Amino acid sequence: MKLIEALRLDALSPAQHVVSLVGAGGKTTALFKLAREILSARVPRVFLTATSHLGVWQIPLADHHIMVGAEKDIVIPETGIVLFTGKIEDERTKPIELEPLNWLRTVSSQKNIPLLIEADGSRQKPLKAPAAHEPPIPGFAEIVVHISGLSALGMPLNEEHVHRAELFSQLCGLAPGETITPQALLGILTHPMGGLKNIPENATRIELLNQADTPELQSIGGGLAHTLLTHYDSVIVGSLEHGTFRLIERTAGIILAAGKSSRFGDFKQLLDWKGKPFVRQVTETALRAGLEPVVVVTGFRHAEVESHLRDLPVSLVHNPDFELGQSTSVTKGIAELPDNVGSAVFLLADQPQMPEEVIRALIESHASERQSILAPLVLEERRTNPVLFDRVTFPDLMQLIGDIGGRAIFDRHQVSYLPWHDDILIFDVDKPEDYERLKNLEGEN
Repeated sequence: MKLIEALRLDALSPAQHVVSLVGAGGKTTALFKLAREILSARVPRVFLTATSHLGVWQIPLADHHIMVGAEKDIVIPETGIVLFTGKIEDERTKPIELEPLNWLRTVSSQKNIPLLIEADGSRQKPLKAPAAHEPPIPGFAEIVVHISGLSALGMPLNEEHVHRAELFSQLCGLAPGETITPQALLGILTHPMGGLKNIPENATRIELLNQADTPELQSIGGGLAHTLLTHYDSVIVGSLEHGTFRLIERTAGIILAAGKSSRFGDFKQLLDWKGKPFVRQVTETALRAGLEPVVVVTGFRHAEVESHLRDLPVSLVHNPDFELGQSTSVTKGIAELPDNVGSAVFLLADQPQMPEEVIRALIESHASERQSILAPLVLEERRTNPVLFDRVTFPDLMQLIGDIGGRAIFDRHQVSYLPWHDDILIFDVDKPEDYERLKNLEGEN
């Protein structure tokens, strides 16, 4: 996965690319890497600037360099990476001032040119704590990427590894010289005067845990990510040096439990499986697998179904139009999701035997590949439920009409498959004899 994909910038128009990078451990590398990837996406030019200092040795990374003051009569190149800075003093560029910065934002918006801004300084240390005047993030920033270098973990808390180590110590509670732990880093990143400082209220927040160059650091980053998602819209764990990234976002679960079960002849949602109603089993499996939020869409006999779920941390959504077809439940479920959900796994209330492991495998695969649609493939030939849909598919899902589900948009997006070994996924309870077979499977297990 490329950085542009991990940041989901490939799904936006160029005019929406207003990205500020803050923190430490790879900001300038990320700035120019992202700019090159945007150019590779057939965007003719990208604007770069900095509200902090840049070293003069970094200027050649751009195709063009323009020093700006308050003047606006500047001839701007039509292609390539165009870097705008203040004047050069003592081998460093001065930060761009407010008036030319606002002018640059206006020009980039009018001409649909992506604008990337380095809005922090860290003196090339992997971690930092912001001083009173930092970070200078413009109020118009739409996406803020905070970067941290995981190479500092296990190192002593001092100025060799942390810019403004004393401030870092005050915010995370570690004494100077103590070993920097994942918990200390977590404390900094979730502190309002640390990683969250000065981020505009409506900006998308992304944490990039860089320098995850070993399996151990990748594992630590993944462990931190799930807590960080309570403060950030997404977390990227990876290596700018090696160009490898995992995108960790909220993966929702949408359980379709609205139908009448007319073909079966009884109400399947409340049939017993291991001492619990089908719908309860499926919901608990979704929660154990880490889906969040979990939305249960009810319809026929909704009060009875909901009574079995009210003690669980789920959203219960009644679909009064369930008789118009499955599409009405799909759209009800999608409409309930918050904006920062990255994908959704659809589960059926009549498949209580669904193992949580297959859901976790879908989530893990999507974190690395960001597939548009991902489904299990059993015995190398049978596509089965549950199916994961990336949020790029949500607009099409919201347009569904009639008795159709997500399969109806398979021709509009690339469908990927996850090989799976267990044919229990194929089992459907469509007839009473199927239910008897399922109970026999329960006895065997």
